[in-house]
Amino acid sequence: MRNILFTLLICLYTAGCSFIPVPLTKGELKEQAKSDNVKVTENQEPIDSPVSLYEAIARALKYNLDFHLELSEKILSETQLDVSRYELLPQLVARTGYDGRDKFSGSSSQSLLTGVQSLASSTSSNRDIFTSDLKLTWSVLDFGLSYIRANQAADRVLIAEEEKRKVINRIVQDVRTAYWRAVTNDRLGIKVKELLVRVSRAIEESKQVEIKRLDRPLTALTYQRELIGIKRELEELQRDLSLAKIQLAALMNLRPGEQFELVIPDRTEAVNRVDITPETMELLALENRPEIRSISYEQRINKKEAKAAILELLPGLDINFGKNYTSNTFVFNNNWLSYGAQISWNLLNVFKLPATKRELKAREKVLVARRLALSMAVMTQVHVSLAQYEHSQREYRTAAEYYQTQIKILDQLQSGVAAKTVTEQSLIREEMNMMVAEVKYDIAFSDVENAYASIFAALGIDPFPIDVNMETVDLLSTSIKEYFEGLSLQEQIFSMKVE
Repeated sequence: MRNILFTLLICLYTAGCSFIPVPLTKGELKEQAKSDNVKVTENQEPIDSPVSLYEAIARALKYNLDFHLELSEKILSETQLDVSRYELLPQLVARTGYDGRDKFSGSSSQSLLTGVQSLASSTSSNRDIFTSDLKLTWSVLDFGLSYIRANQAADRVLIAEEEKRKVINRIVQDVRTAYWRAVTNDRLGIKVKELLVRVSRAIEESKQVEIKRLDRPLTALTYQRELIGIKRELEELQRDLSLAKIQLAALMNLRPGEQFELVIPDRTEAVNRVDITPETMELLALENRPEIRSISYEQRINKKEAKAAILELLPGLDINFGKNYTSNTFVFNNNWLSYGAQISWNLLNVFKLPATKRELKAREKVLVARRLALSMAVMTQVHVSLAQYEHSQREYRTAAEYYQTQIKILDQLQSGVAAKTVTEQSLIREEMNMMVAEVKYDIAFSDVENAYASIFAALGIDPFPIDVNMETVDLLSTSIKEYFEGLSLQEQIFSMKVE
C-alpha cells in the first residue's frame, strides 16, 4: 500500500512539472476566424430599403458591437451584485470522509507516580472509519463586511449604467454626423464625378489653346489655374464625404463593403433654436453628465470602504451548529449534535487602521479633485457646444446665401450661353463654383445637426430613453423618431430641470 501511494505521488509530481505553453494551432485559429466572421453580423435584419436617420440610429443602438460590449459589462456587474448577495448567507457545509490504516491504533498507560504500566495495550478505534457531518457556520463579522461589499457592488452597477449612457450619447452623435455627411455625398456624388470629367476635359482643351496660341497664354493659364483650384477643392470635399458612408456602415455594424442606400431628405431652412440660459445648462450638465455621476458613485464606494476598515477592527464572532456521524463502533454515541461559538480578534489590525484611513482620505481627495476638474471641463463643454452651435448656424446661413446667389449667377450664365454672349468656359467655371457651393451648403447643414447633437451630449440628456431590445428595427426607429420629433430641446430640458 505504501509503495502504491509513493508511486502515485511521483506520478502527480511529474504531471505537475510537465505543463508547457501550448499555442493555438493553425486549424483552431482558422475555425475561430470563420466563427467570428459569421458572428459579427449574425441575426441582424437585412437592409431592404433606403435607410433614414432614425433607422441608422436604431441599427447602431441595436447592433453596434461597442454598445453591446457596454451592455455586457453592465450585465456582468449585475451578476456580480447577485453573487455578492449570496455572501450574506451563512455557510452550510456537508462533509464525508474515510480514514483507514493497516494496523489498529492502540495505546497503554503508565502511572506517573510509580512508573508501572497500569493498563494493557488497547484500542478505541476501528481500522476503517467513515465519518460525515453537516455544519452550519455563521460569522457575524463576515456578514457585516459582505453587506458592505454588496452595497459597493450595487454602486458599480450604477457606474456601468452611466458608462452605457455615455456610449449611447457618443453613438447617437456619431451617427448623426456620419449620416448627414453621407447624405451629402449621395446627393451630390454623381454630379461631382460628372463635373470633374467635364473639368478635366476643359483643362485639356485649355492646354491645347495655350499650345496652339489660339488665345493669350496668360489668359489660358489663368483659366487653367482657376479650374484646377476648384477641382482640388472639390476633390478634397469629395474625399472627406466619401468616408462618411463607410463610417456610418461601421456604426450600424454592417459588413465592410456592403452596399446600402440612404433616404435623401429635402433641404430645409429650419434651424433649431436654443433659448436656455447658459447658467441653467451648466447646472443640468453637472447634474446629469454620466462622468460626474460615476465619480459620485465611486465616492460612495470609498466611504463604504472606510466602514469596512472599521469593521475589520472588531472581534469576529463565529457561531456553528452541526450534525455529526461516525462509523467507529467503539464510540458510545455514533451520531450527535454539536454547537458552539468562538470569538477571534486580530490585534495587529489596530496598527493597520491609521494607514488605511490615510489611504481612504487620499483617495477621497483624488476623487473630489477629479470631480471638480471634470465639472469645470463639463461647464466649458457646455459653452463650447453653444458657441459651436451658434457659429455653425452663422456658417449655415452664409452658405445658404452664397448658394442662392450662385444659383442666380448660374442662371444668368446659362442664359448668356444660350444667347452666345457667354463662353462655355465661363459656364463650366461657374458650374464648378456652383457644385462647391452646394456641397458646402449641405456640409454646413450637417455641421448644424452635429452641433445640435453635441448640446445633448454636453448636457448629459438621455438621447434614447427607450428599450433597445425591441423586436424589430422598424419599431425601434419609430420610437426614436417619435422621441426626437415629439420634444424640442427646450421641452426635454425643462422636463428634467433642476429644482
